[in-house]
Amino acid sequence: MSAPTPYHPPVKRSVEIAGHKTSVSLEPLFWDALRQAAQSEGLPINALVAQIDAQRIASPKPPGLASAIRLWLAARWLANDGQYGADQ
Repeated sequence: MSAPTPYHPPVKRSVEIAGHKTSVSLEPLFWDALRQAAQSEGLPINALVAQIDAQRIASPKPPGLASAIRLWLAARWLANDGQYGADQ
């Protein structure tokens, strides 16, 4: 039996940032990575997304929230020498 494919359309989920609900569409691979990152940071997903959102807003040319989450996860992965899920 082969592993499930990483190619899946985005899934929309609701998150709460600073008391406001918003929806974010990410591929399941990124939702899984975000859950794992939140767990290793000792934070709820909403709190981690709020941190990513604050960093994104402070950037000179802020991307959309979903892109910011993907970029944050990729930067984290690269900072950990490509070790998926490694603690920083």
